[in-house]
Amino acid sequence: MKATCYLLAKLASQNLFYISLTFLLLSLTLIGCALPFSQNLTPEEQVAVVTTDKGTVVLEFYPDAAPVAVDNFIKLINQKFYDGLTFHRKVDAPGLNIIQGGCPEGDGTGGPGWTIADEYTNPNQRPHVRGTLAMARASAPNSSGSQFYICLKPQPHLDGDYTTFGGVIQGMDVVDQLSMGDVMTKIRLEAKSKYVKATAE
Repeated sequence: MKATCYLLAKLASQNLFYISLTFLLLSLTLIGCALPFSQNLTPEEQVAVVTTDKGTVVLEFYPDAAPVAVDNFIKLINQKFYDGLTFHRKVDAPGLNIIQGGCPEGDGTGGPGWTIADEYTNPNQRPHVRGTLAMARASAPNSSGSQFYICLKPQPHLDGDYTTFGGVIQGMDVVDQLSMGDVMTKIRLEAKSKYVKATAE
């Protein structure tokens, strides 16, 4: 930054500082590279973009409702853990309407090699409405790892038993079309502002 400022000052003192489009672009590039622009976004400012052959699904996070689950999901996305995994389970029947994925074995028995704490007793937990993103788990407590499900319809009977940590904000029509065996080509984190316009208060 000091070197850039010195260069500009030197050029100016020698009457070589001419305002031209080329020089302005060069100056902005040099100075911009030195400015501390942060690429780190909070979970509230990020979304998970799930790419499938059926289309794209955009998921927002609820860190106030389940900070451990959100951090775990983001960690797995950054490790590209979900790339190439399938939706191994779909239930669309009276009493249960979900699609589930995130198992590296492809049959509902696998995980990332660790488990996380349940958060369904968190007072900020959200209800299981259509589009809710939640952690799947075994019958044992604190057994969630990488598997998640998305509600195809409201599932109020799951409230208080499974951790909700996000929801679909775009592509619910794609979720409806997903079937067992459909592949998550990739999941990537992107800025939420790309998908949600800010509203004036």
